[in-house]
Amino acid sequence: MMIPNETVDRACKFAYTLKHMDIIHNQSLLAFNTFGMDVKAELFVSVTSQDQMAEATTDASRKSQPLFLLGGGSNVLLRSNVAGLTVHNAIQGIEVIHENTESAIVRAGGGVEWHLFVLWCIERGLGGVENMSLIPGSVGAAPMQNIGAYGVELKDVFHALEAIDIQTGEVHRFDNKTCEFGYRTSIFKTTVKGRFAITHVEFELRKKPVFNTSYGAIEAELESMGVTELSCKAISDAVIAIRKSKLPDPKEIGNAGSFFKNPVVKDEVFNEIKHRYPNVPGYPAGEGLMKLPAGWLIEQAGWKGKTFGTYGVHKKQALVLVNYGGASGEDVYRLSTQILEDIESKFGVKLEREVNIM
Repeated sequence: MMIPNETVDRACKFAYTLKHMDIIHNQSLLAFNTFGMDVKAELFVSVTSQDQMAEATTDASRKSQPLFLLGGGSNVLLRSNVAGLTVHNAIQGIEVIHENTESAIVRAGGGVEWHLFVLWCIERGLGGVENMSLIPGSVGAAPMQNIGAYGVELKDVFHALEAIDIQTGEVHRFDNKTCEFGYRTSIFKTTVKGRFAITHVEFELRKKPVFNTSYGAIEAELESMGVTELSCKAISDAVIAIRKSKLPDPKEIGNAGSFFKNPVVKDEVFNEIKHRYPNVPGYPAGEGLMKLPAGWLIEQAGWKGKTFGTYGVHKKQALVLVNYGGASGEDVYRLSTQILEDIESKFGVKLEREVNIM
């Protein structure tokens, strides 16, 4: 495919400025997003250090170049080709930077694969992240949406992070409070969205783990595995088994995990739904509030397992939208819109997309 002259000119300017990094023109992002969308980045660079991240992002900002920060690509739906510069975070490294008899502070590069980080911690007997095993994505993306699974959230083990201000290139440090963590959100998805590039994340992990097995089917899975003595590895193995039984592997079927957030509604809304559906599950979410499982709503509305040629709703988990091969981002986005509208019409509940739309 021929690249327009103006794109080549812009690429040359970046190649000159980013002399220690290779700028790729018209790069396919098929291997960089778990939905398997074969879109292209106009300009693409993979950065492996904090200095490179600062140089690439500030140069794009200074030239008013459209900028897309890409991590593991596990929580994004790419609807079309990406204009401007795509910066792929490939910063690696995991190390203990401080420890005592009770805990250790572990620092990881933003480009480290999340599950590999979890396994690294488990191998060293450091507890706190085992319930979040097999979550797709990278370490740098994890704080952005405060990832969580089976009763544990990232904020529970988070210590601090370092991020580049893409306008100035300065390194900023954010602690737990500053990140303003909430349910699948943080300050990086709200007030400072698009302003910072996370390069490193620090976690405070326990040398004497406190195990959390009460959520979901962990206890039943541990029993079926014949586990008699709890350990970080045993819980991780149980979580992996459960996730594999319920969720499609992105390497086999394109998906971004849970596409929708579980909605929080007022008690009166929950009671109205319960009057029509006595078996509706719900979980207290604060005074006068209840959390509803979005997957249950979608399944009750008849969407679970529906297919539309190359895409659809997964047959085992209604929260997951899938690309069976050849679907476009626009196809999946349109399906998600239909589901949002249908759930609001049937239940009076507004769902929110958890996946970032590009």
